[in-house]
Amino acid sequence: MKWQGRRGSANIEDRRGRSVGRVGGITGMGAIAVLLIGYFLGVDVTPLLQNGGQSVQTSGELSAQDRAMGDFVSVTLADTEEIWSEIFATELNRTYHPATLVLFSEVTQSACGNASGATGPFYCPNDQKAYLDTAFFTTLSQQLGAGGDFAAAYVVAHEIAHHVQDELGILDKVNALRARSSEAQSNALSVRIELQADCFSGIWARHAAETFGSIEPGDVAEAMNAAARIGDDTLQRNAGRRPMPDSFTHGTSEQRQRWFATGFESGDLGACDTFAARNL
Repeated sequence: MKWQGRRGSANIEDRRGRSVGRVGGITGMGAIAVLLIGYFLGVDVTPLLQNGGQSVQTSGELSAQDRAMGDFVSVTLADTEEIWSEIFATELNRTYHPATLVLFSEVTQSACGNASGATGPFYCPNDQKAYLDTAFFTTLSQQLGAGGDFAAAYVVAHEIAHHVQDELGILDKVNALRARSSEAQSNALSVRIELQADCFSGIWARHAAETFGSIEPGDVAEAMNAAARIGDDTLQRNAGRRPMPDSFTHGTSEQRQRWFATGFESGDLGACDTFAARNL
């Protein structure tokens, strides 16, 4: 992915180096299994990791790698802003209002509760901010086997896709319906939300290739690999659990790949209507 030397976004709130977290409790492969469940199944596993732990505070200094990842996220965010502003204007005759992306280390606060390494990247509609600990990219590469800068860009694009859903009024309607639903029904609606965000991410990738020429050979394959690695079924198997479809909240590996591909190949918002799809 060609991103160096390109414009970054002004909508970055960098809180790294000034957060307080905890370490201890579950460690090693046990911690990895717990974290993987928390990252992608929407469960805050911080209490499990904190049990018996000690408080720590970051030094306030960012490494060269941290600064580079911050620059990378900023450029990716700027790309999403330009692309979605154009789509909203030309296809919807509307104005796109960009989200703020919060970079943090270990733990921070959001209007939706704690953001932590245990919750993973997420979008909070209450403050219209996306939250990301850039250390997650290391986990994505080293623990999940989804390396590459475009895999990381896919993560950013996915969270911003939730903001697009918010801008379109989709999140409010679906979350209101989920509040009145059973757990299984709520999970099924969550899967449709997440798969639509994957499809929107594919639209972003197509436009990034056409608008900026930033997509290089192998980049889309990196995103497809990331989508496969973070499917609910794959994550549950890797955590030593039998896949339980009623508990899925993001979709299977095959579904996530297919909906990303749908967005990338079509470039069409209408093709991403997962709520009208009979078969996901």
